[in-house]
Amino acid sequence: MPRNARGFLCLLFASPSLLFAADCASLKNAQLADTQITFADTVTSGVFESATSATQRDLPAFCRVAGQIRPTPDSKIRFEVWLPLKGWNGHMIGVGNGGFAGTFYYQQMAPYLKRGFAAVGSDAGHQAEGTDSTWAYGHPEKVKDFGWRAIHLTAERGKQIIDAYYGKPADKSYFESCSDGGREGLMEAQRFPEDYDGIMAGAPAAAWSTSIALGVRVQQRLSDPADYIPDRKLPAIQRAVLAACDELDGVKDGIIGDPSKCHFDPQVLLCKQGDELDCLTQPQIDTLNLLYGGATNEQGPVLAGASMGDETGWKDWIIGTDPVQSYGSRYVINYFRYMVSDPKINLLTANPDELLRQSREKNAADLDTVNPDLSRFAARGGKLIIFHGWDDPAIPPGNTVIYFESVKKQMGAEKTDSFARLYMVPGMEHCYGGPGANRFGQYGFETAAGPKYGLFDSLQNWVEKGAPLENVVATHYEAEPNGTIKPTLTRPLCAYPKVAKYSGSGDTNDAANFACVAP
Repeated sequence: MPRNARGFLCLLFASPSLLFAADCASLKNAQLADTQITFADTVTSGVFESATSATQRDLPAFCRVAGQIRPTPDSKIRFEVWLPLKGWNGHMIGVGNGGFAGTFYYQQMAPYLKRGFAAVGSDAGHQAEGTDSTWAYGHPEKVKDFGWRAIHLTAERGKQIIDAYYGKPADKSYFESCSDGGREGLMEAQRFPEDYDGIMAGAPAAAWSTSIALGVRVQQRLSDPADYIPDRKLPAIQRAVLAACDELDGVKDGIIGDPSKCHFDPQVLLCKQGDELDCLTQPQIDTLNLLYGGATNEQGPVLAGASMGDETGWKDWIIGTDPVQSYGSRYVINYFRYMVSDPKINLLTANPDELLRQSREKNAADLDTVNPDLSRFAARGGKLIIFHGWDDPAIPPGNTVIYFESVKKQMGAEKTDSFARLYMVPGMEHCYGGPGANRFGQYGFETAAGPKYGLFDSLQNWVEKGAPLENVVATHYEAEPNGTIKPTLTRPLCAYPKVAKYSGSGDTNDAANFACVAP
């Protein structure tokens, strides 16, 4: 036998991933490091049902592969890979998680599957509701899985299974997610730059160990009945803020284009006679100043406060129906009970500075994604798009600006512009929603005006053709009485620090009458 032929046969048998696995079920026998494939079969009904998410419908036929990765004895990272039977576009898409994770984001995998992507996702190493972190208590390896290991190993296994099924590797790999998923995206760019060619990270919970620790101060403040701001007072606060700052962007529309330019003074809301719903007592004003204030040091801001202009959106995340019922309070309480201290901790009497020290010491290395050095990601040609809603009540949007500015300082503005962009979205709350134009391709959402999948199309163009798209439009949709959804507002998305400026004439709900300009 000729030596070249012998070499080819050795390669063939040594690398089963080079063989096309025409039968989906055969992937059940795939041998991958620290991994057990638990399910491999085709789904041809067009419907996928799960107990943890809404039913996904109108799906193309696909090969569904599920498995477990156990890099340590205390790890059990559940992952899935969805492989289109026909029309694969040659790409992989990774999707992340939200909150403390614990479930699959099938609702994000499905729209990308419909577009021809092979989609991969995981539960980040545990099964739980998004605000539940009891799984972490006494399990440091599970915290590592949640922090960085699961998202990385899922990308690796996804690529191996794609290679095995289609007989060739994915041409390009993308990641798109928001919130904790945005943090996961930054983790990939910072720690595992070889995993993805393009990353779209939304509202990243980057300064995890710091921001959630500083939430203790808010929790302690809101627990005092005199300091607590009832949710029924939020409309009065919002009206006063909009009266002061709505027209700073040239348009009176209930949306502040750049809340960082708003210098509203809460003292104007001081009650003159008694405690009414349209005013605040002095202790409540002090609470509002704390919420807006953030944290600074001698070098400048280190943690942003809540944005101004959409205070009614604070009810679920910040204020709650009482001081311990908001999402924010549940995250803070559960984080310290199960990931920092112990279940018996009393946050109302604890020292916030000491808790901040403990939080950073114990979890910063595994959870935080504030490293501004993205040189390895940039060197291999990776492209990064970050977005954040200016009205986000869950993760202060100014934190993302602080991080992006640190990248520019570390790597230089010109170098940063060659591989990374930030989009701050006026009027958008956490990941989507809010009064502004808030759908622009994230989570697979379509837009009403070009490009169809907004920022994700821009990311693909950047990775595959060398340049991001410059005319990305965001859309706000409203439901009609008959149940149909129609676009009511479009606005251009502008790469930070540019902002959308009204031309001075034409419909202010039409993106065509705005342009992205330097502030």
